[in-house]
Amino acid sequence: MNSKPRILIARAISPEVVQRLQQHFEVQSNQDDVVWSAQELAQQLQGKDGVLTTGSQSINAALLAACPQLKIVANMAVGYNNFDVPAMTAAGVQGTNAPDVLTETTADFGFALLMATARRICESEHYLRAGLWKDWHYDLFAGAEVHGTTLGILGMGRIGQAIARRAAHGFGMQVIYHNRSRLDAALEADCKARYVSKPELLAQADHLMLVLPFTAENRHAIGAAEIAQMKPTATLINIARGGIVDDAALAQALRDKRIAAAGLDVFEGEPAVNPDLLTVPNVVLTPHIASATKGTRSAMAGLAADNLISFFAGKGPLTPVNQLA
Repeated sequence: MNSKPRILIARAISPEVVQRLQQHFEVQSNQDDVVWSAQELAQQLQGKDGVLTTGSQSINAALLAACPQLKIVANMAVGYNNFDVPAMTAAGVQGTNAPDVLTETTADFGFALLMATARRICESEHYLRAGLWKDWHYDLFAGAEVHGTTLGILGMGRIGQAIARRAAHGFGMQVIYHNRSRLDAALEADCKARYVSKPELLAQADHLMLVLPFTAENRHAIGAAEIAQMKPTATLINIARGGIVDDAALAQALRDKRIAAAGLDVFEGEPAVNPDLLTVPNVVLTPHIASATKGTRSAMAGLAADNLISFFAGKGPLTPVNQLA
């Protein structure tokens, strides 16, 4: 009789990670990448001891009640707002995430999105592809400076710090930040970053980068009132989570040119996107790909797999998000 724990891989992942998991577990893998409804996910989880999720599967009280055998959910993402952590803890289900392995890649993308937004790269490409480029003008797609300007970072965890280092050391930017708790002096010095209040951050930033986790308190941390405090020449970049920004208010602000431009990798209700964001030219839109390099996505799945292997070997999870009694 097979005594291996049974696990479900809820979405397609790197084949080599699937093969490694098969050495330790009885694996059911969704390599066809079917997007299951909540009811279908609960059905697929019947008899499973663990599941590897990708961040888009909701793990809530109703699902946990329907899957009493479940012991661990390993998210291959640093964020875990798809977890109802109190419900998981109450049900005795371990949750894990995948920090660190995506920090530098995500920071690279955040900076790329900032530069594309500030320098109007997507607008100018659409213009060229439409055959509209006929001659030169001194202000043709003249955008905002990046080097030497002030970068404001809201949320100064690992990714925020990596972005700050790129900005300060690579582009000579003045870096200011606001965070729930202030960094220690050594980290501030490494990032060349200065702590300010949120109102100061909004008022002073030439470019505002959002890198804070999604929580109920952080929902619409940037809405119409906050945008009104920003410079009209400022850009707003969101690589955090959908819902941090009030997308409807942002679309209106962009249409009214209340701020210069925005770059968004995440959206409220994604993969749905507020239709108003699709009709304003001064926004760069990408489909939640900040961590999307082949190496990083493989490492994210690998850490989720490591959490499952360590947990069922009795060694405990490597990167827990809740503590079980």
